[in-house]
Amino acid sequence: MDENLQTITDFLQQDQNMSPEQKEHFLKALKAVDRELQILSFKLDRTEKVKRTTAILLEETIEELEQKRKDVEEALTELKATQEQLIQKEKIASLGQLTAGIAHEIKNPLNFVNNFSELSVELIEETKEELSALSDQLSAEDREKVDEALEILDDIDANLKTIHKHGSRADSIVKSMLEHSRGGDGNMEPANLNGLVKEFVNLSFHGMRAGKDPINVDIQFDLDESIKEVPLIAEDFSRVIINLTNNAFDAMKEKLTAVSDQTSAYKPTLTIRTETENGKVVLEIEDNGPGIPEEMKDKILQPFFTTKKGTQGTGLGLSITNDIIKAHGGSMSIKSDDQSTVFEIKLMK
Repeated sequence: MDENLQTITDFLQQDQNMSPEQKEHFLKALKAVDRELQILSFKLDRTEKVKRTTAILLEETIEELEQKRKDVEEALTELKATQEQLIQKEKIASLGQLTAGIAHEIKNPLNFVNNFSELSVELIEETKEELSALSDQLSAEDREKVDEALEILDDIDANLKTIHKHGSRADSIVKSMLEHSRGGDGNMEPANLNGLVKEFVNLSFHGMRAGKDPINVDIQFDLDESIKEVPLIAEDFSRVIINLTNNAFDAMKEKLTAVSDQTSAYKPTLTIRTETENGKVVLEIEDNGPGIPEEMKDKILQPFFTTKKGTQGTGLGLSITNDIIKAHGGSMSIKSDDQSTVFEIKLMK
């Protein structure tokens, strides 16, 4: 019985002024009140337990919903990345169909232009030799005419060489467009990033050394050996490495030429780094060339934009590189000043 009700009960039992019937009536009423209080207490305890249980379930539900929200956000992020990769692959596939037609329609007549201009140069050389030999047997007046003919042939020879020069550049553009559209089988497989970087940087270096105007370059590798295998389309990503290292060699060659007539301690240096950052793999290719002018940084990834002089560049190398990196779900940024240029590539592990 409730403590207060027990006190009242004891008081009533000791009261001498009440009859036994009155005491019994009040005691029954107090017992009924006590039962009601016990029932209410039980219900209150049960309500508190339900309340606590509900609070726990609500907290767990909130945590579960929060986790599901995070999962949905991650899924959306992955979906966007996948969509971007699919867009890039579709873009490259569409360009492949386009360039296949371009190659068929342009490359054959272009070959005729190049081949016949080269052959015509040879025929002109033979004609000039024949005329020079014949001029010794002619009169002064005829020799003068032969000299005029030789001058005309010299002009034709120069024109044909110009045609061949620009035809060759057009041919290299078509080849670059084909490379832009052609890739591997499109399936990313685990590949040794550090090994791939070493192999194709060295391949690019030896190609530069075997080509026209080779330079000495100090190549420094700063590779994070904890990076093992990274999902890559190795055939495509090797083109990224070659394109960026070739550009670096060209930039350092340009700077070396600019300072060649001056007293300078300039030493071309190519630095290759790999590291992990916030769950991503980072590849940096840095050269100590002349840098990229600020006004060109926003244009340099555009197709057919080139900083190379004359007919040396097609302007597709960096565009190809950027598309391949996007198709891998990665990104590329450029940091440059008048002392160096760094191409930073970030890939998912």
